Amino acid sequence: MRVAIAGAGAVGTSIAQELIGYGHDLLLIDRESRAIREETLPQAEWVQADACELASLEEADLQSCDVVIAATGDDKVNLVVSLLAKTEFGVNRVVARVNDPRNEWLFNDSWGVDVAVSSPRVLAALVEEAVTVGDLIRLMTFRQGKSTLVEITLGEDTPWAGRPVSEVKLPHDVALVTILRGPRVIVPTPDDPLEVGDELLFVAHQDVEAELQDIMRPRTRD
Repeated sequence: MRVAIAGAGAVGTSIAQELIGYGHDLLLIDRESRAIREETLPQAEWVQADACELASLEEADLQSCDVVIAATGDDKVNLVVSLLAKTEFGVNRVVARVNDPRNEWLFNDSWGVDVAVSSPRVLAALVEEAVTVGDLIRLMTFRQGKSTLVEITLGEDTPWAGRPVSEVKLPHDVALVTILRGPRVIVPTPDDPLEVGDELLFVAHQDVEAELQDIMRPRTRD
């Protein structure tokens, strides 16, 4: 898969390094000459250009990319890159970094964004995930805010301990995708029993998050 990253700073290059490790082809774009450090990541293609200029993106052959990641430190730039990638080059998937949480509402399909990643929101969610048992925690939003990745940890008073996955009647538009059990990552099957301490990861439509919470919430003791 060919991936273009606008913004070759610490965030962009770190993402590129990870994706190269997965075997993808990387294109890094930055307008600052000091950001072009080919020796740090020789496996990637480096281009010094303004990612907000249509001609520069054409020269970089953006239309050949399967994914574009707008990872600069400027939200305005990330929005423009996302819009150009989607509307002018027909890129299938556009991921954008949100630097200022106050701008998060702009990062949607109107600006060509498929997935918006807000570092403050992710960090806050991870803190909540680490200390909260029994409550639904939203980790990430996909597809213009319609679908979310959510997590719930089964506490000591969960009604689901020892019961198979097949007994959990999930709402429509919800899928249990992973069970994290200690160091194990389990792809759930209907016969897998749930255990206290399991971290359950769901992909859910945001409209049914409350219903999912009601199903997974521990029983109230009299």
